[in-house]
Amino acid sequence: MQQTSPPGRVLVVDDDPTVAEVVAGYLTRAGFAVDRAADGPGALARADAQWPDLVVLDLMLPGMDGLDVCRALRGKGPVPVIMLTARGDEDDRILGLEIGADDYVTKPFSPRELVLRVESVLRRGRTGPRASAGVRSHAPERPDPVLRRAGITLDPTARRATKDGRELALTLREFDLLAFLLRHPGVACTREELMRDVWGWDFGDLSTVTVHVRRLRGKIEDDPAAPRLIQTVWGVGYRFDAPDAPDVQDAGAGAGEPDRHA
Repeated sequence: MQQTSPPGRVLVVDDDPTVAEVVAGYLTRAGFAVDRAADGPGALARADAQWPDLVVLDLMLPGMDGLDVCRALRGKGPVPVIMLTARGDEDDRILGLEIGADDYVTKPFSPRELVLRVESVLRRGRTGPRASAGVRSHAPERPDPVLRRAGITLDPTARRATKDGRELALTLREFDLLAFLLRHPGVACTREELMRDVWGWDFGDLSTVTVHVRRLRGKIEDDPAAPRLIQTVWGVGYRFDAPDAPDVQDAGAGAGEPDRHA
């Protein structure tokens, strides 16, 4: 029988042994390799010993809390982080997203939902938004076109983005959000649409979208307090405006598609 590799290595960080055991059990049954840590220093030591593909991180840890652990992990290298938070800690959840967490799940939570979110984050991080359809061909795929607007160059295949030649340090979700907006200039998108098309979920706290838009503005806008590129459409959602930037893509991309500039 052919051996298949696990879909990824997940580090579960929670000081509650029952929660950690349940989460680790569900992830293991879903095929993941799982490491566990009960506190911040232990999590960083585990990550140094074997770098994870994703971290499930409790916000409330003894001594070094989850926010500090997330900052420390981000300082070591890129890794998706899903935070576990108490239902009433809204300010901490938003702060977690602002320092780079890709998502959060509130306690009490469904372990099956958590596994689905882990799979979604890893799938989109490895293969981009096209993987949301769940179909992969054995034939070589044509690379996604490079997108260029308003001084921004985004290469979906290389997962690399620059603004005026300067590399943008984007999290997984920020990259996917920017890619979606660049593909749909001039289109007012609701937060529900962004949650579905960027995150791949029909459920979730819409403040996740709001925080990621704010973070993205801080990285691509000349003045994030007076954004020119990502506009808020009151009562609707957001729209990407690039009035002076033509839609320039690499050869072979979307020939004959209409220009969607508003």
